Amino acid sequence: MNVATFIARRIAFNRQRSFSRFIIRLAIVATAISIAAMILTLAFTNGFQFAISQKVFSIWGHIRVQHYEGSRAAIAEELPIDQNDTVLQVLRADKDIASINAFATRNAILRGKEGIEGVLLKGVDSGYDFTRLDGYIKGGRWLSFPDSGYSNEIDLSAYTANQLKLHSGDKVLVYFIQPDGSYRVRSLTIAGIFKTGIEDYDKLIAICDLNLIRRLNNWSKGQISGYEIALKDYRLADSASDRIRDQLPAVWGCRTIEEIYPNIFDWLNLQNITIAIILIIMIVVATLNLVTCLIILVLERTSMVGILKAVGAPDLSIQRIFLYHGAFIALFGMVIGNVVGLLICWLQVRYGFITLPEEAYFISKAAVKLEWWHLLLVNGGSFLVCILVLMIPTLIIRRIRPTRAIQFR
Repeated sequence: MNVATFIARRIAFNRQRSFSRFIIRLAIVATAISIAAMILTLAFTNGFQFAISQKVFSIWGHIRVQHYEGSRAAIAEELPIDQNDTVLQVLRADKDIASINAFATRNAILRGKEGIEGVLLKGVDSGYDFTRLDGYIKGGRWLSFPDSGYSNEIDLSAYTANQLKLHSGDKVLVYFIQPDGSYRVRSLTIAGIFKTGIEDYDKLIAICDLNLIRRLNNWSKGQISGYEIALKDYRLADSASDRIRDQLPAVWGCRTIEEIYPNIFDWLNLQNITIAIILIIMIVVATLNLVTCLIILVLERTSMVGILKAVGAPDLSIQRIFLYHGAFIALFGMVIGNVVGLLICWLQVRYGFITLPEEAYFISKAAVKLEWWHLLLVNGGSFLVCILVLMIPTLIIRRIRPTRAIQFR
């Protein structure tokens, strides 16, 4: 067995009461807290970013293909454009696309039992994939589509339904203002009520039949506002958008949802700065505690160092003893930190005991998303930094003289 490793283990697992034993325990606890804090920071921040972005993607897809426009409001009526077989062929040929849905939008005014509310109707057809929105339905169901004509059903947000004092199954009058100042009225049945938690959507969006919007806008059967694209992997949005854009006809444009709603995603990206700051602070705390602990251990074992030097042990071998000792402390603290951090993550996923004000954060419970490489980054990076920094206190050993050190025995 390596002598340095043997001595380091004897020191590390020494049960004799001493001041250094208390310092070792303190260093282990500080390392565990730092590792657990880094794991939780990554898990909760990435979970928050993922949960909010998925809400946006669920409503609008990952990419929108439509009539090319310059600057325009993010939530507004779209210009009509004819469905194009060439565009569909381009989209269907792309390996990264999971689904393609036509949509159209129309401003309207809803009148309920109490008051009126302005909304932006999003029209979808019978092929629309409502499964990605199932988690947001709070009452009733998603609208159904007849074989011909258009559906007389509508899905409202919980906010709009509460403002109008309406429930699933109630009737609502929908007013559509025409360009000449006149208006059309339709009586629609509320099929279901949904809530995304994103205020901009819940206050403005309602879902109806695409054919209803065509009828009200006097569009032909083949006219739509655009195509809503859902990808197999949301991280491929930028590359897929660039690839699709190059193949589209001149009047068609292609933008990712991040480009259309930059305010939400810029806000989410700011969380990365929070992650970096907390990781740096926690690593600094862990390394400073270990360095302090090792300095105390070296000073307390000054006589032992003197004896080892007196019997011919080289400085490098003695340095390894304390370096291995520091590594034992770091590893023990990291194991405890991983257990605590992962346990809290599991409890949050299972029971959701950490809650958030939904009106401020768009989600009611803290979301958890932890990748395997997050754990590798935290543990590997922390251990590497700790070992490199622990080289500093071991340099004290080179300055210890055997004759003077043995006098303190």
